[in-house]
Amino acid sequence: MKDLKYLLAYIAPALATLGLLWGGYWSYGAVLYAFVFLPLTEPLLPKSRKNFTEEEKQSRLKDKFFDALLYFNLPILYALVIGYFFWLAQDSWQLWELIGNTLSVGLIISASGINVGHELGHRREKFEQNLSKLHLLPALYMHFFVEHNRGHHKYVATPLDPASADKGENLYFFWVKSLVGGYLNAWKLEKDRLEKRGLPMLSWHNLMVRFQVYQLAYLGIILAAFGPFVALMAIVVGLNGALLLETVNYIEHYGLRREKLPSGKYERVMPRHSWNANYELGRIMLYELTRHSDHHYMASKKFQILDHHEEAPEMPFGYPSAMILAHFPPLWFYVMDRKIQQYEQSMVALG
Repeated sequence: MKDLKYLLAYIAPALATLGLLWGGYWSYGAVLYAFVFLPLTEPLLPKSRKNFTEEEKQSRLKDKFFDALLYFNLPILYALVIGYFFWLAQDSWQLWELIGNTLSVGLIISASGINVGHELGHRREKFEQNLSKLHLLPALYMHFFVEHNRGHHKYVATPLDPASADKGENLYFFWVKSLVGGYLNAWKLEKDRLEKRGLPMLSWHNLMVRFQVYQLAYLGIILAAFGPFVALMAIVVGLNGALLLETVNYIEHYGLRREKLPSGKYERVMPRHSWNANYELGRIMLYELTRHSDHHYMASKKFQILDHHEEAPEMPFGYPSAMILAHFPPLWFYVMDRKIQQYEQSMVALG
């Protein structure tokens, strides 16, 4: 029964749906829930550092409830996105409602789309990998499937990874670096993969070629069904979702770096190379993404068995609060640069 708490992850999509149905102030429901309610509530609730026993982990891995939680996001995501397009086509909304619903739907594209697609993209089953790609489509972010798994996880917390933020790097510069760098890296990774197999780069064998076709087809269908304005807003709301994801990327590894070894290679990815946050509500909303240290330490682990590591750095607040603070670079640097210094000193003291 305790695992039913993960159903709370559907609150944000439900609020975004009400925004489209009822309009008015409800247009901002999902955004207010994520970036007002959660930041105000999380500090009042206890954090959980509990890890499951091996027996409990095996039981949770066999429990199809956790997979169903992820799979159900796909119909929710597409129903909401299509509903948003129909809402736009009515042309009876006001500008402030347009802003609210675009932000709310973008939030779901990020949380129920990219985030769930990220989890499924690490699975080995072809079915789940295809689901991952479908989750990424509304964000026009399908290259993430290539770059994240084969690029980010290999080069995380090094200068070679555009999705790892340097200490002193502000969020807005990071957005450009990660969006552009990640997209170009995905093309390079596919080029390298195909060269090893003796296959042409500009062919259907190239996942990046396929992804561009799928995304253009997606926009083409929207253009044909709803017209140019709605097609433009499909790009805007997708970008909104992508920027939210990149904001999460920014806070996950900010200022943490792997040591370069005498061999020229980097040390193995360890729990100390990602920021954690053990606040329950944030963990539920993001399907345990905030236990990010263990995810990078063992990328194949499913979300329901991720561990807390005592040596992993912890944020002084949950991910939703961190995402807000990151938009104000001077405040972010003031808080997090000190936190990095404190963490580094604690690691030295421990030897």
